[in-house]
Amino acid sequence: MRMTLPLLLLGVLSVAPADARPRVREAGIAIGILPPGPLNAITDVAGVKVGQITLVRGRDVHTGVTAILPHGGNLFQEKVPAGFVAYNAFGKFAGSTQLLELGEIETPILLTNTLNVAEGIAASVEWTLARPGNQQVRSVNAIVGETNDGDLNDIRGRHVSIADARRAIETAKDGPVEEGAVGAGAGTVAFGYKGGIGTSSRRLPARLGGYTVGVLVQSNYGGVLTVAGAPVGQRLGTYFLKSELESQKADGSVMIVVATDAPLSDRNLRRLAERAFAGIARTGSSFTNGSGDFAVAFSTSADVRRTPARRTAPSPVADLPNDQMSPLFQAVAEATEEAALDSLFKAETVAGHRATVEALPLDRVLPMIAKR
Repeated sequence: MRMTLPLLLLGVLSVAPADARPRVREAGIAIGILPPGPLNAITDVAGVKVGQITLVRGRDVHTGVTAILPHGGNLFQEKVPAGFVAYNAFGKFAGSTQLLELGEIETPILLTNTLNVAEGIAASVEWTLARPGNQQVRSVNAIVGETNDGDLNDIRGRHVSIADARRAIETAKDGPVEEGAVGAGAGTVAFGYKGGIGTSSRRLPARLGGYTVGVLVQSNYGGVLTVAGAPVGQRLGTYFLKSELESQKADGSVMIVVATDAPLSDRNLRRLAERAFAGIARTGSSFTNGSGDFAVAFSTSADVRRTPARRTAPSPVADLPNDQMSPLFQAVAEATEEAALDSLFKAETVAGHRATVEALPLDRVLPMIAKR
């Protein structure tokens, strides 16, 4: 007999097949006050592309690569302004020092596991050097973030190859983004349940510029899970410090990639990246000592793009002033919260290298939220 999951639709419980785990919004849970874009994904920001390579081999290999391209042109020649924040720097984020110094991104952003960052760097460098127009390039600042998937994945085997990472870049596309136990999220764990890749977006009203903010999250962190204000982790009995603390732990990491078409300076993009952590906090993160919590934000706006002409001669740049940032701050907090929850809602149970990690039990979670 086919199992079903309860869905919240307009406050009324409905059902859907268990093999079609819903996104948060599909379950009738509206996070925040702003509307999402058409796809409710980072790719709602025009020009942004996402590619994912998922590696699953028996129980031992559950890992992969997720690549985010700010635009489909030559990123090295048409760099995008960017900001970076290490909220808690227990982790690796290759390329962050130059990003902070120059305030720009010149390669795809890759996410993978802790011990395959080197392969991600090599793939990004190789891909960039091979692009037409880059024949004279002699330095490339590859951007690669990671979380540790060592419970579900044989991380010491370093199974992600340079070719795998290049395929993630080369197959990147616009449109819907796959979520859950895919790409760099194939082996991650969040709040004691299967985490993964999640994405969401928000669109500002026309009178506030009509700008879009899109977020993609690689969730691998812990704390006390909260969904739309409901203390889900406590009620499920799976949370940090439970029974001082039994076997639960909150260490891990979260990688947040923020895209926007708002014309922002690298300084205000750093401020936007900082506000993404408000969304992670709302999900119940404890931001523990052993958690690597990183965010990078970039703008795709042509008005602020770092073209060759703008890099070699003075030219006016029309970026938004500080006083117009607050609606974007609201948007990024909401989109980050929903993206992180989507990573949990969409992920399936995985039997892995050293453990089996169950999917978040939506049949128990959704009634909690309906009751609330």
